[in-house]
Amino acid sequence: MKYKSFPYINRELSWLSFNERVLQEAADPTTPLIERLKFLGIFSNNRDEFYRVRVATVKRLTKLGKKAAQVYGEDPKELLTRLQRKVIEQQNNFEQIYQEILVELAARNVFIINERQLTSTQRIFVSEYFNNELVTNLFPVMIDDSKPFPYMKDKASYMYLKLESNVSGKKDKYALIEIPSQSVSRFVVLPSHGEKRYIMLVDDVIRFNTDQIFEVFGYRTRAAFNIKLTRDAELDIDNDVSKSMIEKISKSVKARKQGQPVRFVYDAAMPDDMLKYIMKKLGMSKKDNAIPGGRYHNFKNFINFPNLGDKNLVYNNPPALQHKDLENKASTVLKVIAQKDILLHYPYHTYNHIIDLLREASIDPSVESIKITLYRVADSSKIANALINAVKNGKKVTVLVELQARFDEENNIYWANKLQEEGARVIYGVAGLKVHSKLFVITAREKGKEIHYSHIGTGNFNEKTSKVYTDFSLLTANKEIAGDLHRIFDFYENNFKLQSFKHLLVAPFFMRESFVQLINKEIKFAKSKKPAEITLKMNSLVDKEMIAKLYEASRAGVKITLIVRGACSLVTEIEGWSDNIRAYSIVDKYLEHARVFIFHNGGNEKIFISSADWMSRNLDNRSEVAVPIHSPEIRKQLKDLINIQLSGNTKVRILDHRQENQYKRAKPGEKKIRVQEESYNYFKKEKEQQQSHSNTKTKQLIHN
Repeated sequence: MKYKSFPYINRELSWLSFNERVLQEAADPTTPLIERLKFLGIFSNNRDEFYRVRVATVKRLTKLGKKAAQVYGEDPKELLTRLQRKVIEQQNNFEQIYQEILVELAARNVFIINERQLTSTQRIFVSEYFNNELVTNLFPVMIDDSKPFPYMKDKASYMYLKLESNVSGKKDKYALIEIPSQSVSRFVVLPSHGEKRYIMLVDDVIRFNTDQIFEVFGYRTRAAFNIKLTRDAELDIDNDVSKSMIEKISKSVKARKQGQPVRFVYDAAMPDDMLKYIMKKLGMSKKDNAIPGGRYHNFKNFINFPNLGDKNLVYNNPPALQHKDLENKASTVLKVIAQKDILLHYPYHTYNHIIDLLREASIDPSVESIKITLYRVADSSKIANALINAVKNGKKVTVLVELQARFDEENNIYWANKLQEEGARVIYGVAGLKVHSKLFVITAREKGKEIHYSHIGTGNFNEKTSKVYTDFSLLTANKEIAGDLHRIFDFYENNFKLQSFKHLLVAPFFMRESFVQLINKEIKFAKSKKPAEITLKMNSLVDKEMIAKLYEASRAGVKITLIVRGACSLVTEIEGWSDNIRAYSIVDKYLEHARVFIFHNGGNEKIFISSADWMSRNLDNRSEVAVPIHSPEIRKQLKDLINIQLSGNTKVRILDHRQENQYKRAKPGEKKIRVQEESYNYFKKEKEQQQSHSNTKTKQLIHN
């Protein structure tokens, strides 16, 4: 059934609703205080990327004039106004939360102070810190009206100063100082006073000492305010066929740094004359996403706010668990996978199992080759180093490096060059098709027989993000799955050779069609008055065709349950459209990143994990993979984990049609269930039961 129009929440507005859930974590009094500051940092970083990518795209669309509404579905100029209104509302809320946190930190003897609150002893310390540690990292620029305005970098925060001359009658001047948060810590820990601990932002250290900088030129500081510019981060890829993909991406990344301004953030306390002057110099007006903010910008640095030693101020996360089947040191990971499928769930399971597996494969004489996709790797990647070691041990290593992983292009270029230098075969995928799948296949030969060990996951091969992203890895020796993976890698290496896949759902080929067929089956069951149910967990649900299909299923009587962390354009609680759809979002200390799709299928459930969200880009313009789960044990694990998520009544929000982000609360007398803690306890209990069973068997053997 096709609908010309149906309930649909604009993707950008829905994304702002998601970021509001992040802001709720900063406001939540049950969240430890320093973690609340970190959530402010995450919120700020998210919003920066939102402007650099999404708002920049909408702004580009305004250039299409009347055609823009036809292309985009609504007037982009009107949308920009709505977005700005919502962002300013959130910014005001942000500032209020920050002030509340400062008061609560002070009650715990932690003080974030500014240059006006220093004691005489602290003044001496701050002056010495400025002269010894900071001044060599500062490069002030005097603004000269007779010269072009100095270039302001994206991502950077600046001190914008008004200077008055020490000489009477001489004209005031303006200056810029980039706050050097890349080369020094944003936070300066001042000497403690008894139990009281003090922290000062480096911004205020600069403010306190600006007269030292400018007095040599005959000026003193009259006012100093933080400002920040956000630029369009979209890459314009050169179509010159004579250039390699690495050359094109490198050039585009450099060009990105000079992208068009899409947002200007300033201290709301700034006088009008200073604001008008800088806006004129930037060629912007208040309509051009000029956002009044607080005293500080670039709050993303608060993600790294220092822990001052009080354990109650931060999350006390339990140690990652070893998988119950992989803690036997007498057996290799490869041997275990040869016997049974393994599901790893990070960060509850240690990511070392993946590193150990690749390290084993790099050494094992029976292993002949490794093929892997890399989308975002860690700076000092143990994964990449294991692959280099495999090359040194004579293995044939093929690595697909996705150079267009947004904001990780430079890192990926580095590892692509490094792997190539070491002798790995490096390929860059398919022109116009971003490779987002999380795959590797290891081929070994034992007793003349080929054995394949496969990985299909929901998250990147990145040991750093595995500690904060919840993701799944399926490890299997299934021949059919390995066969499909080899066909996928064959497509990556030979783009002209289209493949068919028997077991995996692969985008952009048949994933969309396969999911539509699965929904159609549920519709058929519902119309026949048989049980029909769909449970979907993903990061984003914005694809219009899939949303229309879910509405159709709901109208037919299919029970649909959604767990969507980020943007969700489907509208719940709309009579005649979404009567049978419930939707939830979980935002907590770990970032929910796994994708799981469950279809009742007449009692013969189909269960998949995948790298793909239900967005047009994932289903039509990326290489993605969804893998069916065959192991009865893993099927049970996934269903148990989804049931834990659906039973959660702490840190879970209800996605309603008003996007109010109301919490799902425990009923009177009901046990409080925090999903992420319960998930950890699930695997811990699973391990303890296996250990208990093993101990019982050992005792029986000894007794006999």
